[in-house]
Amino acid sequence: MTRGKFITVEGVEGGGKSTNIAYIAEQLKKLNIDFILTREPGGTEVAEAIRHVLLNTELPSMHEDTELLLMFAARAEHIQTKILPALESGKWVICDRFTDSSYAYQSGGRGIPAKKIATLETWVQGNLRPDATLLFDLDADVGLARTRIRGAADRFEKEDIDFFNAVRKQYLHMAKDYPERYRIVDAQQDLAGVQQQLDTILDELLR
Repeated sequence: MTRGKFITVEGVEGGGKSTNIAYIAEQLKKLNIDFILTREPGGTEVAEAIRHVLLNTELPSMHEDTELLLMFAARAEHIQTKILPALESGKWVICDRFTDSSYAYQSGGRGIPAKKIATLETWVQGNLRPDATLLFDLDADVGLARTRIRGAADRFEKEDIDFFNAVRKQYLHMAKDYPERYRIVDAQQDLAGVQQQLDTILDELLR
């Protein structure tokens, strides 16, 4: 059986990931491609419980190392119980955030050395890496303005603009370092423009 494709979706808050993941799902259904949608942190019962701890604004602030290790604890469970079984059964996996978020948020945003994250990446993932990463890119202040319209912010969304500028800078740095994997989507365009970009990307991935 042919292994499924592993597609991750990344970007700062307010980039329209959720709306456009739903659009990608619609297109895959039309093409009769078997797939699952999932997210990080989360995706399984255990990982979703960890997500609740990570995003909960009512808990005291946590040390940056605790945050990083919780992210990878959730990821380990997610990979072993959901992502790998789906890929091995031939399904595509469309994942809202993955390890690149750890590099962007915990290294770019928090300042944790990237080599620490790389060590955890190798331990938890082995050889598993995304086949393609869709980066929904837009100015951080535009993204934050969009998220604040939605209502109550989670623990990450409460960070200041400097944090999100650092996150975006790290994403763009990774896109430059891994051009064979990254597809940058201009998320400041209107919805029709964004989805036209996605159509082109999906056509490329299907070839």
